[in-house]
Amino acid sequence: MTKIIDSGLIKDAVKDLFIKVNTCLRPDILSWLKLARKNETLKKSRYALDVIIKNAFIAKKKMLAICQDTGMAVVYLKVGQSVLVRGDLKKAVSKGVALAYKQGYFRNSIVNDPLIRKNTNSNLPPIIYTDIVPGNKINIKVVAKGFGCENVSKTRMFKPGDPASSIEEFIVNTAKEAGSRPCPPIYIGIGMGGTLDKAVSLSKEAIFRPLNKHNRDKHIAELEKSILKKVNKLKIGPIGAGGNSTAFGVSILTYPTHIAGLPVAINISCHATRTAEITV
Repeated sequence: MTKIIDSGLIKDAVKDLFIKVNTCLRPDILSWLKLARKNETLKKSRYALDVIIKNAFIAKKKMLAICQDTGMAVVYLKVGQSVLVRGDLKKAVSKGVALAYKQGYFRNSIVNDPLIRKNTNSNLPPIIYTDIVPGNKINIKVVAKGFGCENVSKTRMFKPGDPASSIEEFIVNTAKEAGSRPCPPIYIGIGMGGTLDKAVSLSKEAIFRPLNKHNRDKHIAELEKSILKKVNKLKIGPIGAGGNSTAFGVSILTYPTHIAGLPVAINISCHATRTAEITV
């Protein structure tokens, strides 16, 4: 059954989502931080976690940004094939982003050209990924991606015969090299397969997964658990203070790939991993 959705509804949904992610820490992450604080053995690491938790409380109470870097806006749209959008869908998303950053008094961090670097003063344009799916609804996922953690993310084209242990070593070493720069504890999103660009997109989408969930494929779920254990053994700790709380999650998404390749992308996300979604 065909459903008509007004673009204004999309605009408002995007606006509300970006205000939410920039001011309200994800509940599953906040719960993990509180548990980590309880179990942490180093005094300075417990203090760092106390500051992170208090910051999240103040941000939510006063509707202030969790972090001064309110990120680049990334939007994933899953559009039902039976949906008709009244108006311009792309413009609606952009208007929603601009309104959120204006109303929330969030920092505008986007420059109009990678080399000329003049600020657009609107946090536009966003990055939009669109997928056509069955149904008559639109699922909207948003990420506000700060670049302290984006700058330590990596990609590598492995050979098809490379063992999983080589991939695991690459991911753990990436976390080790990143150190305190991405503001740990971190969430590590990993994309494997497809083409290089598909793997990178998957690595971003991977961090939407709730912390209590794992990949439904057993061998991938085991890899997630192994990587998380090894990253926490690095003892980088919250904000680099040391201790047991370097990463709170590892999430891997996979896609079929070519017989001659094995793309792997690592998306490091900070303790203020800012994701949310809604279906309209």
